[in-house]
Amino acid sequence: MSSGTLYLCGTPIGNLEDITLRALRIFKEVDLIAAEDTRITRKLLTHYQIKTPTTSYHYHNRFKKGNHLIELLQKGKNIALVSDAGMPGVSDPGRDLVCLAIENKIPVVPIPGPTAILTALVISGFPTRHFTFEGFLPSSHKKRVRLLKKLKEEERVMIFFEPPHHILKSLNDILEILGDRQITIVRELTKKFEEVIRGNVSQVIERFNLNPPKGELTIVLMGANKSAEGTNC
Repeated sequence: MSSGTLYLCGTPIGNLEDITLRALRIFKEVDLIAAEDTRITRKLLTHYQIKTPTTSYHYHNRFKKGNHLIELLQKGKNIALVSDAGMPGVSDPGRDLVCLAIENKIPVVPIPGPTAILTALVISGFPTRHFTFEGFLPSSHKKRVRLLKKLKEEERVMIFFEPPHHILKSLNDILEILGDRQITIVRELTKKFEEVIRGNVSQVIERFNLNPPKGELTIVLMGANKSAEGTNC
């Protein structure tokens, strides 16, 4: 018996209309959808009247559930892997399942979709030829400072994810360690209350002190010594 296929399906980062036709077809055809949070994924599936069964696959159960999913794939079942938003495997446990599939010679097929990383980058107006994605900044002040010090001489544009309850602490650390650089913060990408905040780090700190942000945040920060490539628009 030939094994099934693991499909890595990108899902909307906010607006449900951003799903691709190919992803919708795959969701209907597979035997199972492995989701980071089945409640979030079920909203998407219900919107498009898709009744394929779902199962949870997240950080806390990734080892036990990952082995179970591999067993299903080895038995010929086709599985779609999704995260809560964007492409699975980026700042979520999807990579662990991909590695397991590769080790077991199971086909892995990407179904491209939206990603907050590139969406935030292109709307920032910053140079796009070279950039680095650093994921979520550490919640620990000590670890965050250590990382920022390593990035002090980074000349590429830097992109981070950040929850709203950490943003001011992180921005103050960025200001102290990296200086008052140009920054763009995008809030609630593709959603009803999408907002783009531009300025220097100190200006954004002042704004957030008066009006603390809500929703998911993506930070796009200018790198060091960007004069050769130009600045933002």
